[in-house]
Amino acid sequence: MKMHRFEEIFLIIGVAILVLSMVVTGYQTFALEMGPPSHTETIDPQKVDETAPFDNPGVFQTGDNEYEVVMTLQVFSFTPNQIEVPVGSEVTFTMTSKDVTHGFQIAGTNVNAMVMPGHIQKITETFDEPGEYLVLCNEYCGAGHQMMATTITVK
Repeated sequence: MKMHRFEEIFLIIGVAILVLSMVVTGYQTFALEMGPPSHTETIDPQKVDETAPFDNPGVFQTGDNEYEVVMTLQVFSFTPNQIEVPVGSEVTFTMTSKDVTHGFQIAGTNVNAMVMPGHIQKITETFDEPGEYLVLCNEYCGAGHQMMATTITVK
């Protein structure tokens, strides 16, 4: 079968783009660990208050300058609603929703997560600058959605 020269060039360029995109995606997934989580943790949304660690939400020091914030999101509020961590600390947020899908966005950072009932969401951020960081729900969750906010104080 004889192909025109332009068809051969087009075919070579198309295959090269395909291979390059697969290499870049593979590099990001495995070398940079940017892939989606492979183990999805679940929880019974009706028993959140009875299930560890959500039976005792709060801020806990887990290591040298490492903290875990165990949070529950529910009807227009975050629990705990007072979060205070030192400057330079690495904070892992472990969250779940008791009722509907909520958003978790920390203004001024790249933290943006969707928190769904029945699932446990974990996200980590390092706070290098002191100040107050506004935390918003960015998924519409009902009539009082606009009031769902809290702050993280970094001292």
